[in-house]
Amino acid sequence: MANPGTNDSRKASITHVIFDMDGLLLDTEKFYTEVQEIILARYNKTFDWSLKAKMMGKKAIEAARVFVEETGISHSLTAEDFLTEREAMLQSLFPTCELMPGASRLIKHLHANGIPICVATGSHRRHFELKTQRHGEIFSLMHHIVLGDDPEVKKGKPSPDIFLAAAKRFEGGPVDPQSVLVFEDAPSGVGAAKNAGMSVVMVPDPRLDESHYAAADQVLSSLLDFNPSEWGLPPFEKVAS
Repeated sequence: MANPGTNDSRKASITHVIFDMDGLLLDTEKFYTEVQEIILARYNKTFDWSLKAKMMGKKAIEAARVFVEETGISHSLTAEDFLTEREAMLQSLFPTCELMPGASRLIKHLHANGIPICVATGSHRRHFELKTQRHGEIFSLMHHIVLGDDPEVKKGKPSPDIFLAAAKRFEGGPVDPQSVLVFEDAPSGVGAAKNAGMSVVMVPDPRLDESHYAAADQVLSSLLDFNPSEWGLPPFEKVAS
């Protein structure tokens, strides 16, 4: 599934790693889908993956505008009202979210080997705290976390703002974008990483159309499939048989 877009010398220069969160580290995208399907059903409309692809990774208000405009319900439901209604349903779902397969292993491995890691997520603080309340140990290993409501993040993904802010906050930052590897699941996030001049590994939902894969340097089915040594990072220790 790999894309041969990044040369070996670029891969060998990776020193820092930035993770997206929703759909990449945490299995939260299903909650957004579930709630949005419920809202649309009132208007006899359905929620599909072409619309989901346009919303993923964006700031909440930006995604909300896409939602009401693309579905043709903006005359009945404003983006702001949609967020208010969605919020009430999401609040009870977020604390139940699970880690995605391979997330814990990869984060612990990079941290144990001294690779600086951080999270750059479009989620705002209130949602971040709800989503991570059962996963404090993993998120405590991050050098820092940049959220969607951070004042330095003027524009959401695919603008590079959030990844440039994240690179700036590493010790000794800003880190050269060519030394940063980003992990993303969303097309807008892949675009943001490339716009920031960084390499990106995409781990998309299998329902996402493959036309969205083109910009990524590597495409994987799961974080379990990531081989750190392909990017000049310390290899996973072999488990004795």
